[in-house]
Amino acid sequence: MKKFILILGLLLFGSQVLAFNIVYPSKTDIIINADSTFFVGSSDKPLKINGQDVVLHPSGAFAYVVNLNIGENTFVLQSDNEKQIFVITRPDIKPSASKPSVFIPYKDKKIFSVTTQDAPLRSTPVDGGINRIAHLPRNIELVADGEQNGFYRIQLGKNKSGWISKSNVKVLNTQLGFEAVLFGYEYVDSKDFYTFVFHFDKRVPFEMIEGDTFLMKFYNVKDQPDNTYVMKIPVKDSLSGRQLLGYSGEYKDNDFVLKIRKPVHTYSLRPLHNIRIAIDAGHGGSENGATGCLGNKEKDINLSIAKYLETELKKRGAKVIMTRRADNYVSLKDRVEIANYGNAVVFLSIHGNALPDGADPNKNRGTSIYYYYPQAKPLADIIMDTVTSEIGVPNDKVRQGSLAVVRNTNAISLLIEVSYLINPEDNANLINPEFQKQYAKAIADSLEKYFEK
Repeated sequence: MKKFILILGLLLFGSQVLAFNIVYPSKTDIIINADSTFFVGSSDKPLKINGQDVVLHPSGAFAYVVNLNIGENTFVLQSDNEKQIFVITRPDIKPSASKPSVFIPYKDKKIFSVTTQDAPLRSTPVDGGINRIAHLPRNIELVADGEQNGFYRIQLGKNKSGWISKSNVKVLNTQLGFEAVLFGYEYVDSKDFYTFVFHFDKRVPFEMIEGDTFLMKFYNVKDQPDNTYVMKIPVKDSLSGRQLLGYSGEYKDNDFVLKIRKPVHTYSLRPLHNIRIAIDAGHGGSENGATGCLGNKEKDINLSIAKYLETELKKRGAKVIMTRRADNYVSLKDRVEIANYGNAVVFLSIHGNALPDGADPNKNRGTSIYYYYPQAKPLADIIMDTVTSEIGVPNDKVRQGSLAVVRNTNAISLLIEVSYLINPEDNANLINPEFQKQYAKAIADSLEKYFEK
């Protein structure tokens, strides 16, 4: 179906008396530091902003972009006898002539210990972006040869360096060697995983690198070339040419346990039979998420789509793990832990999209999908192709993004922005149960295509 007909949604709206309602901006007197913003809301009658007609969607929803000058900007919104006045102030902020951060080398190297669980070890001294090498547990010793921009530069073997935030470590007043001894490793076979246990006398920084050959690297290891131990695992051959379906690495005392998921057994007629899939309805409880033109809360839409998806997947034989079933708050960490505790093979986080000031909601529509690790991109591509072809939603691109829930390596982890709540057409789709059901079906179809391979 290339074009989704909103008959049911419009009938629902036709039974209500719509008020002239502004969802955004949320206040009539507000400061916005951008060269433009937008009014988002709904009206059941013709509406003007500063005398200009506002285009209304058949549902009554609208998104109207206005330019902002430096200082106060007054906007009069009027529909018949109803009037609201908004004063939006754009501050005159001069760009600061800040000096670029400079690397400061140490005369003598310093030894640190990690104090924060899952502290990001980064490839650049920047707190954000696609630059994470690993997430380090507490009590790993690190050696630094300098600092920059609030980060210490960490020595990784002899030929590589990384960066860790100063807030994640403490100085050790010791001159002892920071290198570890690797006593060997053992392979442990299990039902679901290829498991390798590496025995060290102390914890060292590490890196797991995806590819046809999976690389497990341990840095600052004695008696190894470049002080780096590398194990090459031919996962493409081990998985019989199939996609990587999740892996994990963690220390237990001074032993490092690497687990790589084995291929799952699928049935040609029911490819999702017994496949464990975690569905995460974004936000919930005190976290409303975005608000749509028509006043709908993202958390409610996410949960509704998630429940339709649960039903669709169960019909196809999947084992479904829900991170929430009601309007309750669940932390980002708990969402991932729920999926991992249930040994999910796929983790899908359902969301609705929004935009910052300076953008145009009328020019942004459709689905965008976020992944972090390469193992998840093939599924993201299949889902995008399927939802755009089956339902006709615009393709708002598959993107790599550093979002907490998609940094989970244990499963194929994706965050799906179904559509934009602040786009009138998308908003009308998102609240329509028939659209929600069709979208859930398209995701389920995508998963079947993925596991049929």
